[in-house]
Amino acid sequence: MSPAAIAILERARRSEFASALIEGLSHAQKRTPAKFFYDAAGSALFEEITELPEYYPTRIELSILRDNAADIASFIGSNAQLVEFGAGALRKVRILFDAMTKPRGYVPIDISGDFLLRVAETLEAEYPHVCVNPVVADFTQPIQLGPLECSAMHRVGFFPGSTIGNFTRAEAVSFLKSARQTLDNGPLLIGVDLVKDPAILHAAYNDAGGVTAAFNKNLLARANRELDASFDVGAFDHYAPYNPVSQRVEMYLIARSRQRVRLAGQTVSFAQGEAIHTEDSHKYTLESFRALAAEAGYAQRKVWTDAGALFSVQWLEAA
Repeated sequence: MSPAAIAILERARRSEFASALIEGLSHAQKRTPAKFFYDAAGSALFEEITELPEYYPTRIELSILRDNAADIASFIGSNAQLVEFGAGALRKVRILFDAMTKPRGYVPIDISGDFLLRVAETLEAEYPHVCVNPVVADFTQPIQLGPLECSAMHRVGFFPGSTIGNFTRAEAVSFLKSARQTLDNGPLLIGVDLVKDPAILHAAYNDAGGVTAAFNKNLLARANRELDASFDVGAFDHYAPYNPVSQRVEMYLIARSRQRVRLAGQTVSFAQGEAIHTEDSHKYTLESFRALAAEAGYAQRKVWTDAGALFSVQWLEAA
């Protein structure tokens, strides 16, 4: 995409961001869609989170991919076009490319256009034999990719990082159905975080260095930058408890005092202690995710886990 086209998309994103924020903050339980965490600053902060000692998912998922790269590549097959939903810093996809037989194409899809183009250019330089075609889009919505290119024979989806956990069950099923259509009923390699000791989860989402808190608060800073909002970012606290009944980490921003915030021509009031629900991170058992995948028309064909069964990488095929 040209810089001009990306600029148009970014303006549309800002409009969508404003509408979603105003709508979400109008509820009795204020909330915001988690996808808006990922502007350039948010994406950079999340990459910093993945390096933290407390944050196990990225470290363990990388080890699972490395330890099982040959086996995973055998499932992917030769001459594949890899489609990554929510492309990150590309460490994980490099592991796959290095193990795959004749990888032909790579389609990273992400909502953060500037970040996506930077990492795509880097990958293209490292793997000149792979056709890299970044798509700036909301991957939670249906996406039509068009015909295969560069001698690719089939599409394989890649959705690492346990981002599926940020969706409600209904949203997760909807995403998997949409992904299956985007992939022309092709398979999906997906990272799924597993139910575990709540103390491990608490440390992962409440790191001592406060990086996750900065990531959470960046949502408000982004509103100030893009929407001329008047959030006092320092007047909100990061709060991320684990809910053992729902088996999910719940992330909030808590107002320290009464506030009135200007936002896109409107005023939003906060009581002292009032919360904005910014994200959920659901954890699954292998059985509960198998059932969810089946509801979306996918069968769980293969599962790779670490020795402690903290995390899983799963191969799904259209049932």
